Amino acid sequence: MRGPYFFLTLHINLAKMIVAIIRQSTSYPTSSRGGGLDKLKAALGRHILCEAFGCDSDLLNDRQRVEATMVQAALEAGAEVREVAFHQFSPQGVSGVVVISESHLAIHTWPEIGYAAIDVFTCGDKVDPWQACNYLIETFRAQNATTTEVKRGVLRHEPVASRSGET
Repeated sequence: MRGPYFFLTLHINLAKMIVAIIRQSTSYPTSSRGGGLDKLKAALGRHILCEAFGCDSDLLNDRQRVEATMVQAALEAGAEVREVAFHQFSPQGVSGVVVISESHLAIHTWPEIGYAAIDVFTCGDKVDPWQACNYLIETFRAQNATTTEVKRGVLRHEPVASRSGET
């Protein structure tokens, strides 16, 4: 059994990988002053948060099947898979992330109540996060799902001075 900080360390390392991949594959608009971001006209990414209830409990408790389903969801959406990390909990539950060139897909399952918390975050306009989300809802046999799309990276206001006086 892994120590209590295993999953925290996993999340930190995955976050570092995601930032590195995004920096390599995304060009950001810069201001005419040579630094910072201009007001963005469109979102850098789309983040779908899905609450899936009434799912197949056996499936939600099978690390290999959850992992294969998440990878296939990324491929269904047209994403490029970079890294995969999943963990089986005892006595039940699976958590994991599929790092894609366009960002990530993540899941946390509670098989005992047939629930899955699913995130699908994509950057750019080549990958449709809804294709991945709909595939997951169908494959996990969710009886009910609530989804919310959040536009990420939209700068809505002029930058404000930070506490250190920087803009």
